[in-house]
Order: sequence, then structure tokens, then C-alpha cells
Amino acid sequence: MLDLNDIALFVQVVRNGSFAEAARQLGVPPNTLSRRIQQLEAQLGTRLLQRSTRKLTLTHAGLAFHERCAAAVEGLTEAGQELMTGSQEPSGLVRVAAPADFFDFFQMEWVAEFLAARPRVRLDFVLSDAKADLIAERIDVAFRGGPLQDSGYVGRQLLAASSDCMVSSPTYLAARGAPGALQDLANHDCVAFSHASGYATWRLLNHDGIGEEVQVAARFSGNTAQALRRAAVAGLGIALLPHAIVRQDLQTGLLVPVLPQYQRKGYGMHVLYPSRRHLPLAVSAFIDLVAEKLNAAFPVGEAGRSSG
Repeated sequence: MLDLNDIALFVQVVRNGSFAEAARQLGVPPNTLSRRIQQLEAQLGTRLLQRSTRKLTLTHAGLAFHERCAAAVEGLTEAGQELMTGSQEPSGLVRVAAPADFFDFFQMEWVAEFLAARPRVRLDFVLSDAKADLIAERIDVAFRGGPLQDSGYVGRQLLAASSDCMVSSPTYLAARGAPGALQDLANHDCVAFSHASGYATWRLLNHDGIGEEVQVAARFSGNTAQALRRAAVAGLGIALLPHAIVRQDLQTGLLVPVLPQYQRKGYGMHVLYPSRRHLPLAVSAFIDLVAEKLNAAFPVGEAGRSSG
């Protein structure tokens, strides 16, 4: 029979990303911890962890075993904490991975409201457009724009897909003229997500739902949607951006539509987490906050963020 203590130690090692850190958290020697995991692997007849001097990674078997076991271990731990505290109050550190421009559309006041209502919770944000390794980086929950890829994590769509539209500043169009057809964009300055070639291919749908594409020259490029929005407002060219991001600029006239008969399908936002069931209360509470605030701020059909 498997030793439940060894399974709990395995989950702790994965969560901390190293034997040394897990040993420090548990107050046991690292070599003792390593020996217990080796015993567990021997009982299972398979390797769970790939060890190196720089990084500890899960094997395919280890990933599957962790997904099945982590929820139970965390549930038992949480149950013990609730018995000790006599409450269902969320607590602990929540590490959040999110796009680099997350706080351009998620208000810091919402975070302050969340923390004020949950004094025993701490939040640690890792902001980057790179895809985080939730296990290796000890991430509890990740928010990602763009299509949801098969990563081995648990994921669900958090916000409805948006439509991306082409926009520009009135000053740019006054100086360069408005394109009359999609292929005219090849003769215009555009702002687009970074690409080594300096060009981007925009794939769009016309009113009839027929797909067309055009290659544009990126006079200005960047790796966040907000950077491209600011460049478009400054008159640096034509941008293809989620309607939710440029909605206010269109209302105030800082930006105007370009070839509005063309749009690009967006992908909304997804939430990812390592374990399928029994999320810690603090994690599930923060996911609920993000879903509530963003769905209220961006109605269905407007929410989301394009990956470009």
C-alpha cells in the first residue's frame, strides 16, 4: 500500500519546485525528502520527477499522478486548516500569472477590494506574455488571452470571444488617406505585434464570413495590445485590436474605424490551474473576482484580449 505521507511529500516538492525549498518548508533534510520520493517511485514502478542541478520537472507519469493526488492532499490540508481556524475563510499566498498588460484592463481597485475583504490572503503577480510553466514556477492560477492550447493543465474559458477591428487616428488618415480596399493596407504604415521580419499577416473575415488576408508593414511593433493602442492614438499607423480595448477611443474620437466591413475573430480569456478539483479557497475566490469584474466591464461580444 502506498504511504500517504510520501504522496503528500511528493505534492509539496512539486508545489515548491525543488527538494531544497520543500525541505525548508517542511523542516526536514533534503536527502531525506529525496529518499522518500525515490521510495514512492519504486512502489509505483515509474519515475515521477526528472532531477537536474538546475531544474526539477515532472515526467508524463508524474504530471498525471500529481493531477490526481494534489486535489486530495490540498483538500485534506485545507480541511485541517479550517478545523484549526474554525472558519471557511480563504488564506495563504496565491501566485498569479497574467499577460503583461493585465492591469491595463483589470483595475487595481478591484484587487484592493478583494484583499480588504480577505485579510489572510496574499497575492503575487507574475506579469509576462510568455507562457508560464505553472508547476515549475509554482503558479496557482494563470490568465491567458488567445486560443487555449493543450498544455496538460486544467483550463476553461473565462470571457467570451471578442472581435478585433482595424482602427487609426484621424490625423494619420488625414495625412495618408483612408484605404479603400484590404490590399491597400500594404501601402500604409501599420502597428502590429512584434515579428522579426517587420511584417505581419492579418487574417480577417468580411461581411459574408469569407476569410481574406493581407501582409502589412509594421512601422511600429510591440508585444502588448495597449502599446499598439497608444501607438495608433499617436498617429503611427493602422492597428488591428480587440474592440473592447479601443471602444472608449472610438467613442471619444481618438480613433476611427478603418475598413469596418472586416473583422478578426478573437479568443477571449482563459483561466488555467494545475489541479482539477478542490482549488484552495483563496484561488477559487480570486478566479471568481476576475470573472465577475471583467464580465461586467466587458459585455458579451466585447470581452477579451487578442494574442495577435
